[in-house]
Amino acid sequence: MIIIPEDNWNEQVNGILKVQLARKNIKYHVLARRLNAIGIEENQNTIATKLNRGTFSFAFFLQCIYVLRINTIEL
Repeated sequence: MIIIPEDNWNEQVNGILKVQLARKNIKYHVLARRLNAIGIEENQNTIATKLNRGTFSFAFFLQCIYVLRINTIEL
C-alpha cells in the first residue's frame, strides 16, 4: 500500500478544481457570482485565497463543481 502525504491529496484536489475552471474559462469573480446565486457567500478574494492556499473543504469543492455544471471528473 502506498501512503500519499496529505499535502499531495490537497494539491490533487486543488489542481482538479483549477483545471475545471480553466476548461470552462471561468474567472474567480464569475465563480463567486454563481456560488452566491445558490446561497454560498463567497467573493473573488476568498476564492483566490482558498485556491492559492490549496486547502478548502470538500463541501466547497462540491459547491464549485455543482455551479460549474460538471457531472463527472476523471482522476
